[in-house]
Amino acid sequence: MKCPFCGTDDTQVIDSRVNDEGDAIRRRRRCSQCDKRFTTYETADLQLPQVVKQNGTREEFLREKLRSSFTRALHKRPVPTEYVDRAIEHIVQKILARGEREVSSRDLGEIVMQELKLMDKVAYIRFASVYRSFQDVDDFSDVIRDLDKPSKARPKKS
Repeated sequence: MKCPFCGTDDTQVIDSRVNDEGDAIRRRRRCSQCDKRFTTYETADLQLPQVVKQNGTREEFLREKLRSSFTRALHKRPVPTEYVDRAIEHIVQKILARGEREVSSRDLGEIVMQELKLMDKVAYIRFASVYRSFQDVDDFSDVIRDLDKPSKARPKKS
């Protein structure tokens, strides 16, 4: 590791610690040339799959686009930002767990809808209306009727 102060390649690790979340290692280093200390962080570099659009084009998976979708669907809804952060992380973990190099935009949209359905029903309907290209009021009625059905994902507690 190069020293950020003098540029020499000769640095020593003097302390290593795992961060609180357990997903990074913090290293304190000392430069043998100028004797200054600095901190580096080591994290896993996970490659997210490419998103295959309906027209066949491929693009990079971007968390910012997910956040934008959630923000639009949740506009003026009483949902804390932490819930959105958690949902985005859950989606990323689900996509990574598949172990595939590509994910279709349709699959990604369905996963987003699952998260919104658990988070906020109004946001779910907003997102579904755009995502599924609703044409008339009957399309809204169908989705609302589906919301009233008991979900298999969350069994009712007795």
